Amino acid sequence: MANSDSSNSTNGSGNESASQGQASEKSFLASAQETVAGAVDATVQAVKDHPVAAAAVAASAAAAVGGAVYAATQLGGDKGAQAKE
Repeated sequence: MANSDSSNSTNGSGNESASQGQASEKSFLASAQETVAGAVDATVQAVKDHPVAAAAVAASAAAAVGGAVYAATQLGGDKGAQAKE
């Protein structure tokens, strides 16, 4: 019977560590959620304070993506079209 008592105490501590792991995970997720919410709030406020700058950043990002797509099509372009020329 002594063996069953020691196994019960071992199982009990294993359950406690598992619940502590879940609590720390929830704490980490809650912290991450608060950080993301703060970043979103700061971004929204910055756009409200400086709408022209926000539009300029969006246009620049769109131009960068467009340039990257254009470059990718030129580098990996259709080989058959070049051979016909």
